[in-house]
Amino acid sequence: MSTLKSSIERLSAQGEVEHDPEARKLFLEFRDLLTQGKIRAAERKDGHWTVNPWVKQGILLGFRLGAITEMPAGLSFVDKDTFPARQFTIADHVRVVPGGSSVRTGAYIAPSVICMPPMFVNVGAYVDEGTMIDSHALVGSCAQIGKRVHLSAAAQVGGVLEPINASPVIIEDDVLVGGNCGIYEGTLVRARAVLGAGTILTRSTPLYDLVKGEVHRATADAPLEVPENAVVVPGSRAVNKGNAVEWNLSLYTPVIVKYRDEKTDHGIELEDWLR
Repeated sequence: MSTLKSSIERLSAQGEVEHDPEARKLFLEFRDLLTQGKIRAAERKDGHWTVNPWVKQGILLGFRLGAITEMPAGLSFVDKDTFPARQFTIADHVRVVPGGSSVRTGAYIAPSVICMPPMFVNVGAYVDEGTMIDSHALVGSCAQIGKRVHLSAAAQVGGVLEPINASPVIIEDDVLVGGNCGIYEGTLVRARAVLGAGTILTRSTPLYDLVKGEVHRATADAPLEVPENAVVVPGSRAVNKGNAVEWNLSLYTPVIVKYRDEKTDHGIELEDWLR
């Protein structure tokens, strides 16, 4: 793997690689490992998440090497030939329900994942076992999704390729992401958190914890982090400056209203019969 890493970094630094057959051969080897989940854009070590910038370099290299081509795959696609739509078989043990879903080659989809139509998973994403990706949900480039996560209908998990050292969105195990949620800009959602429908999380949005009396914010060196077991819902905070006071305005903010308990677990049980 260290040899592959060095080769990717070397090719990424070169000016002209588009017509180099050895570069394309190396990239296809890299892409296969990415699709198999053997390399990841970010990985957890000793409880801490580490970004692998060279993996993002490899993905970007694929776009440089790729040529626009027609891709007949049910619908008509025209895209870079280095990232075609994935074709699943029974051996993958992934349920892709008919109806217009698409997963790019270079995205890892673990056995027992369920993909409800229509949904999309972009290159570099990692989706672990037992997760459900519901209708109209998006998993962006390099996003890391843990085990038994439920991405409800129309949930949006943002992607990031550049800058290469930027952390992707990370959702740990057993998280419930409600419908129409948006998780962007490298936000880290810790295990067993619950995001109520319509919750939006970004680097610039503070997260107010009513239970512990704390305010969680992103810093220059760390993204916004949702604590383990936190139950987050959309809220608002008053604006007490300028015309906002006269106009009685408020701004959106996510709010932690409780921490997960048995009652919460009962209320968000996944539909085992669907699995």
